[in-house]
Amino acid sequence: MSKPIISVIIPAYNEEQSIGKVVDDIPRNIVDHVIVVNNNSTDNTVEVAKKAGAIVLDEPRKGYGWACLKGIDYSKRLNTEIVVFLDGDYSDYPQEIPDVLAPIFEEDMDMVIGSRVLGKREKGSLTPQQVFGNWLATRLIRIFYRARFTDLGPFRAIKATSLEKLEMADKTYGWTIEMQIKAAKQKMQFCEVPVNYKKRIGVSKVSGTIKGTVLAGIKIIFAVFKYRF
Repeated sequence: MSKPIISVIIPAYNEEQSIGKVVDDIPRNIVDHVIVVNNNSTDNTVEVAKKAGAIVLDEPRKGYGWACLKGIDYSKRLNTEIVVFLDGDYSDYPQEIPDVLAPIFEEDMDMVIGSRVLGKREKGSLTPQQVFGNWLATRLIRIFYRARFTDLGPFRAIKATSLEKLEMADKTYGWTIEMQIKAAKQKMQFCEVPVNYKKRIGVSKVSGTIKGTVLAGIKIIFAVFKYRF
């Protein structure tokens, strides 16, 4: 059986200090394509990512979802069979990509979420509001959709065919929870694996600001009820 084509999509906004490290640590013996989506950066993110060997796309519309959708669209041209999503701030461990992919290979899972809650976290890597938000959102998903998750972490892998069926639409903060809710509603096969997590390089554009935290919280809670009907 031939190895599936695997593409990693990394949304990036002003991550010049970290994006090169992220790309460098991706196991290229497993991953075929590394796609960095520049989400309107004003620093040297593009140059650093290209130097590290990534394919770099530009998505001027600000929003995590916009960047992911851009990367997905391009990945189709590469005949991608499995998509891995990873943040560009170096808080995840790209070396753990094989662990996240394993259930797809070994158990034919449609989607695998890398859970920071189940893994080892560096002290201070998740803010109190992130910890609480994760707990609340996953609890609501369990109540309304009977799906057990512990995290909405961005580090995840999904079969391209399954991703297509989800018809992802969120453009901003609700991207991760939309994917998990839709996968649950469609009765897809999914699981979580522990992933380790460290303090990000630089300041978070979401949890690092009061505005970002509030907007993300509202969007995530809204999503729980939006997809209910």
